[in-house]
Amino acid sequence: MRHLVDITDLTPAEREALLDLGEEMLRHPGDFADAARGRILATLFFEPSTRTRLSFESAMQSLGGGTLGFAEASSSSAAKGEGVADTVRVAGCYADLIAMRHPKEGAALMGALYAPVPVINAGDGGHCHPTQTLTDLLTIRRELGRVDGLTVGLCGDLKYGRTVHSLVNALAAYRDVRLVFISPEELRIPAYMKEGVLRRMSYAETDSLADALPGLDLLYMTRIQRERFADPEEYLRLRDSFLLTPELLRPAGEHMAVLHPLPRVGEISAAVDGDPRAAYFRQARCGRFVRMALIHTLLSGALGPAPARDLREHPGRVCPNPVCITHAEREPRRLFLEEGGACRCAYCEAEA
Repeated sequence: MRHLVDITDLTPAEREALLDLGEEMLRHPGDFADAARGRILATLFFEPSTRTRLSFESAMQSLGGGTLGFAEASSSSAAKGEGVADTVRVAGCYADLIAMRHPKEGAALMGALYAPVPVINAGDGGHCHPTQTLTDLLTIRRELGRVDGLTVGLCGDLKYGRTVHSLVNALAAYRDVRLVFISPEELRIPAYMKEGVLRRMSYAETDSLADALPGLDLLYMTRIQRERFADPEEYLRLRDSFLLTPELLRPAGEHMAVLHPLPRVGEISAAVDGDPRAAYFRQARCGRFVRMALIHTLLSGALGPAPARDLREHPGRVCPNPVCITHAEREPRRLFLEEGGACRCAYCEAEA
């Protein structure tokens, strides 16, 4: 049984096959109208969502399947104190597949350890969001014709931005991709990524969107996420760090694409929406079809064995990340990754 917790759970060949299938489903959706007939997807959303939850439900229904679930933690037994491990075990009694969003980092791995059915990570706190990355990659292929050789600017909240973290991990598998990280000093890309995947990538950091734009093939805008800040004053100080306007876009390349995982809360002017380079609503549409491809692939058992991960259990060791799922669950398994002399929490990747 395969899960999708992180984008790196997929081999490059599996990822490209999913994107190819998503493209085929986008072009010929009717050919797959009965692919999941009689199957059920549980959408367990402990955190608000519009695009991800609706696109999962639309995807399953487009395949002829059914859905059940909840849209907020307060309408589930989490409000009574039930943990993720028990929730997914119960949901697996009623569904063939689970898509889960949770505010705690590492919650998807916790779910995958206990669920009797495949678990798809629909976003776990500020950690990662692999199905958004598949959506992004399909959009990039459709808008620009390739992923190899692109210069990609990622702008906004790079510290807590799970969509950014997943996309960077995916882009590492392509040839000659150069990254430009555009953010305030306080929201720089996390150290664990610089010490990990970014060691084999070419990247630069800046706090100026205007300076970066002329050299980009792709601009990936993100919002400053209020829900990730412990200090409301810091959020208020940083929330208006960037605003993409038609004037700012003028020197950018004619064929550059602007993506955004949405929602936007002021970082892209509505006046940009009419620009042909604004691809974010086309991007949202791609999400339905790439999730159709993923659901169909997981239910059919088409994926081979999962890539091996060297998880070590250390019962006496505690993850230092206060928003890690291990601090919210009763009696969690204390799992860690030991690579190159470093020890990281297997759930949230914080250095332990």
